[in-house]
Amino acid sequence: MRKLILASASPWRRKILKSAGISFVVEKSGYKENLRIKLQPAALAKKLALGKAMAVARLQKDAIVIGADTLIMHRKKILGKPKTPALAKAMLHSLSGATHTIITGFAIVDSRTKKYVIKSAATRVTFNKLTEEQVDEYVKTGEPLRAAGGYAIQDGGSKLIKGIKGDYNNVAGLPLRDLIRELEKFTRGTEDGPR
Repeated sequence: MRKLILASASPWRRKILKSAGISFVVEKSGYKENLRIKLQPAALAKKLALGKAMAVARLQKDAIVIGADTLIMHRKKILGKPKTPALAKAMLHSLSGATHTIITGFAIVDSRTKKYVIKSAATRVTFNKLTEEQVDEYVKTGEPLRAAGGYAIQDGGSKLIKGIKGDYNNVAGLPLRDLIRELEKFTRGTEDGPR
C-alpha cells in the first residue's frame, strides 16, 4: 500500500477519513487560499483543493495526496469563518429558516506519475428558524468562530439543522463516498481513472 497523505489541518476531515478505515498521514499544505478568484463556486473549490494537494505532492516522491476545500454558499455569497462573535451572530441569523449549499472540492494527486483528479460535491442544508437566545448560546461556545458559515454540523451546530439533502460528510468537509470511488482508481492503477 502506497503512502496516503491528507493535505489538510481539519480535524473533521481526519475523522471522516479515519471512519472509513483508511490508513493515512496528515501534512498541512501551507497553501494560501484566495477566495476572490473569479470562478463559479464548484470550480473555485476544486481549484483550491488541487492547490493544496499539489503543494504537498511536490515534496513527495511516491505518495497519493488528498486535498479538499469546502465553501458555503448563501444568497450568492461565500461564507467564510466569522472573525468576531458579532459577525457569527449576523451569519447565523441570515441562515436562520433558510437553505444554503455546501460545496466541497477534492483533489487526488499521484506524486510519482503527476496524474490527478478533481471533483466536487454539493449538499443542501436547511436551518431551523433560530431564536435570538439560540444564536447567543451557540456563539458563546466559540464554535462558530472556527467554522465556515459560523456552524459545525459535527458538533453543536447539529441542533440548528432542520434537514439535509445530499452527503452529510460533505457538510463536514469531505464527500467520503465520492472520494473513495476516485481513490480506488489510484490504488488499482486503472488507466481510465486519473488524468
